Amino acid sequence: MNPPATARRARRFWPLAVAALAVAAVCAVAAVRPWTADPGAVVATGRDAVAAVAGPLPLALPEQPRVLIFGDSWTYGSAASLPSLGYAYVIGQRLGWDTTVDGVRGSGYLKPGLDGGSYGQRIAALDPALDPDLVLIEGSINDRRLPDSGYREAVTAAWDALAALYPEASVVILGPAPQVLPVETATARIDADLADLAAARSWWYISPIAEGWITTENYAEVIDTAIGRDHPSTDGHAYLATRLAEALAGLGEGTDAAADGPRRPDPIGP
Repeated sequence: MNPPATARRARRFWPLAVAALAVAAVCAVAAVRPWTADPGAVVATGRDAVAAVAGPLPLALPEQPRVLIFGDSWTYGSAASLPSLGYAYVIGQRLGWDTTVDGVRGSGYLKPGLDGGSYGQRIAALDPALDPDLVLIEGSINDRRLPDSGYREAVTAAWDALAALYPEASVVILGPAPQVLPVETATARIDADLADLAAARSWWYISPIAEGWITTENYAEVIDTAIGRDHPSTDGHAYLATRLAEALAGLGEGTDAAADGPRRPDPIGP
């Protein structure tokens, strides 16, 4: 049974309070000991100062959290023998989440999908009553064929809308994973843009590219290049769920125990 919303919000208040006190302490020390500052340094103020001192808060989830996994065809479960065997469903089952999966094939921050709009349009249509504890936004490689002009603005607008819709939720951004190797230049640019924008908000960012989830050694086992048209196979989705659970466990307290829960044997190595 999920704890009441007030209890969840109370738990989230304390880390924020501690971060605020830490920032105040740093400012106080700087005021008392001005000789320690570099006269030529630029001093961050406001939200930039909090991000510079604290970074993303440790990810802490209640038992059986409500989780929204939002993304493109990989989140949809494309190329798995059943969409319900896609990574988003598998990780929710393994970790005991109350999971809502919202994956639309072909969708990106700029590109409308086959069965829905762009990320921004789809976020605007989400149910405000969902009240997730965690929102995980995956992808997307689908913008790689479009000009990069306006991309960062589209991401910013979509994330602003998400933060306004679910202000109590923790947010983790899962960057694009390579569907082909070597990684395409445009995909690498998307990965870098998303990482930069997430850091500016002090949101956690997980990069399958930087962390080497898909390499020349395991590519043939993870990606179905035939019928799946360069999407993860059923075993590939299970592998991605494993890597994502491991990555989430490293983001802070409250996820390690869940990541050690029962799971299907994973035949694919790192």
